Amino acid sequence: MKQNNMLAMILAGGRGTRLHELTKKVAKPAVSYGGKYRIIDFPLSNCANSGIDVVGVLTQYESVLLNSYVAAGRRWGLDAKDSGVYVLPPREKADANLDVYRGTADAISQNIDFIDSFSPEYLLILSGDHIYKMDYSEMLAHHKACGADATIAVIEVPLKEASRFGIMNTNESGRIIDFEEKPKEPKSNLASMGIYIFDWKQLRKLLLADIKNPDSNHDFGKDIIPEMLNSGKNLYAYKFQGYWKDVGTIDSLWEANMDLLDKNNALDLNDNTWKIYTEDVTTPPHYIGPNAEIKRAFITQGCIIDGEVKNSVLFTDAKVMTGAKVVDSVLMPGAVVEEGAVVHRVIIADGVKVGKNSVVGDPNSEHIELISKRVKGDE
Repeated sequence: MKQNNMLAMILAGGRGTRLHELTKKVAKPAVSYGGKYRIIDFPLSNCANSGIDVVGVLTQYESVLLNSYVAAGRRWGLDAKDSGVYVLPPREKADANLDVYRGTADAISQNIDFIDSFSPEYLLILSGDHIYKMDYSEMLAHHKACGADATIAVIEVPLKEASRFGIMNTNESGRIIDFEEKPKEPKSNLASMGIYIFDWKQLRKLLLADIKNPDSNHDFGKDIIPEMLNSGKNLYAYKFQGYWKDVGTIDSLWEANMDLLDKNNALDLNDNTWKIYTEDVTTPPHYIGPNAEIKRAFITQGCIIDGEVKNSVLFTDAKVMTGAKVVDSVLMPGAVVEEGAVVHRVIIADGVKVGKNSVVGDPNSEHIELISKRVKGDE
């Protein structure tokens, strides 16, 4: 069912600094995930599957690859007449050298003219760096049924982790009565997923007022949502049931990949009823050599394996050579573990080589190590 009265805007301009070298030259939403995907594939595929025709992707830092990637709307079936994916970099200059969006609300404010050109009744705002599947048409139906001015998707998190999130406190009907940004002592465990539906005309007025406010952070969580609550607007929570991962750290990116090794994983990338679309890279099929030993692994096309792989995820064109050992690790596209090398609990970045007979990572480490530069081994 087409949702022609709702336009989507994906916020994809964050720096992603906690992913270290993975986002040094590539925007966080363009980081590889799950063998052959990029993180941005998930919100874009969700839009396509939900019947949303027009999607704006708001880019900013290290966006060259991301811009060219999302501009090919055909990957998600968003290249037909009256549909499309639009790349929207910042328009204003914060200083002489850098174009920026000053906050999440400012990112939308700078694109009011773009949104107005489609005359939507509702605006869907999404984060571009989360991994999940969601039918936004069901969230819109909930929004309408509640008579909401704004609906915020929430997910239940362990109470001990709730202080990491924006927390929504609701009454019995699901109406939001209080919002706390990363509270030290959270009153509930309903964490905001960074997914919002607004009535566009109302939000437009709020954004225009926010632009003129010199004390504003120009942010949805810090300014727009509190303003709506204070003025008595109807804000409702939409409880999401399913897999959702904020891959903001090396550990969480590793965990999200490891989740794919569970044959009953809730994400299920093989589900034909809700496909996650991505770039179709032309590579040969994977090759398993005569010396290979593989236990519980996720292997993508183009891989060459002639060593031992255990409890690991291998992306397109990754190689594990004879006598090499890869355990509890993620090998990104083109990563190579050469003969005799041993790898434990690491993410090896795109195209990085681990040299012959070298050892990286620690099977007993608490955190995951990122290998982003060539590791020299025996010559």
